Amino acid sequence: MYYGLIMLSVIIFSGCFAFKKIYRKVRGGSIQATLEFSFAGGIASIIFLTILNGLKFEFTPFTLVMALLKALNGFGFSYCSLKALGRINLSLYSLFSMLGGMVLPFLQGIIFYGEGITAGKLTCFALISVSLLLSFEKGEKKKGLIFYAGIFTLNGMSGVLTKIFTSSDFEKTSPEAFQVLISVCSVVISGILLLTVYRKSLFESKPSIKLLSACAASNIMNKLGNLWLVIALMHVDASVQYPMVTGGTIIVSTLIAFFGKNKPSKKELLSVMIAFAGLLALFAIPV
Repeated sequence: MYYGLIMLSVIIFSGCFAFKKIYRKVRGGSIQATLEFSFAGGIASIIFLTILNGLKFEFTPFTLVMALLKALNGFGFSYCSLKALGRINLSLYSLFSMLGGMVLPFLQGIIFYGEGITAGKLTCFALISVSLLLSFEKGEKKKGLIFYAGIFTLNGMSGVLTKIFTSSDFEKTSPEAFQVLISVCSVVISGILLLTVYRKSLFESKPSIKLLSACAASNIMNKLGNLWLVIALMHVDASVQYPMVTGGTIIVSTLIAFFGKNKPSKKELLSVMIAFAGLLALFAIPV
């Protein structure tokens, strides 16, 4: 069941990325645009997740601290993503994002949480890394160097912070309430900054229904996917879960491409086959 939750999160993250692209196309990648994205989407997420949690309110100091860190990390990643999508090669963006999302939690689980190093994990990690490198297309590296580092680190830190939350012995809330508090922190931080720093330009142009819908859909899908990952991480090693997320993302993204104008190339199909082999290695190689 928990492996199923991981794969469901992978599918929903693909939709989240599509809505983020719609928003960026209209609003660009400025800090103000990132704050507006976090604020509007955060409100939608609070309403959705509160209803999902049965209208219950839960709170612990530890959960609030972790939620604040997750919100700040998410803001940083959104900013780097919106800036990067307008400056760097899309394959480079995907490469650094997915590598960071896999490498940091993988190493954290093994080094700090005593998760065993198995032949299956190492084989999966190696094959998915090769799969990612195959999807790489040369771009203008110098333009986006700072964003490569930001995307790699911040996407990886999302998994690291989730692992800390699920593994800590401190008193904490349910995973649903954790996601609600993350959204609350995002709304408070972005709201304060918008009202203090960007107050004069805040109402220059009224947001359209399409724009607000993209914000809401992207944030709700992101929080729902992360909720499933938090639940799964309580039962699955980080060094297993995050290679699964990365490998699954490669596979799902390529399958979606079959329904678009730009069909997958032979190199992309080879990349998917290698990623799939990596996922199989997690379960087929016992030690």
